[in-house]
Amino acid sequence: MRLNELRDNPGATKTKKRIARGPGSGTGKTAGRGMKGQKSRSGVAIKGYEGGQMPLYQRLPKRGFNKPNRKSYAVVNLGLIQKFIDDGKLTGEITEDILVKSGLVRRKLDGVRILAKGVFSSKVKLTVTGISGAAKLAVETAGGSITIIPSVPEAN
Repeated sequence: MRLNELRDNPGATKTKKRIARGPGSGTGKTAGRGMKGQKSRSGVAIKGYEGGQMPLYQRLPKRGFNKPNRKSYAVVNLGLIQKFIDDGKLTGEITEDILVKSGLVRRKLDGVRILAKGVFSSKVKLTVTGISGAAKLAVETAGGSITIIPSVPEAN
């Protein structure tokens, strides 16, 4: 076998349909766009247009509100923290920076919040931005302690 003899498997590639290349192509003249009108012209994006009628997305009432300065927390479950402790990736005092360094949390965002999913049995000192009531109870039952630090205020 030589380089010039290499071929794709039969049926692996399909030739592109060449539009507006003469009557023999089957899509000549109007190129499959019909006769006149807005859709036959180039540079037209209609999407939600309904012929001048008020579009559906504008007719429906709008609900809800997205708070522009809302906080977004990185969420970690106690079961995962316990798994990392068992694997030897976390030891001693656990802070948000240590959680990021160990790979358990990708980025801190506005802080790290601990939730109670999973089994937790280690006596550790946690320093985080937030913790759920059930998670706090689980850590204290295991003999650990929790320090809650306030999230960093935004600089205007």
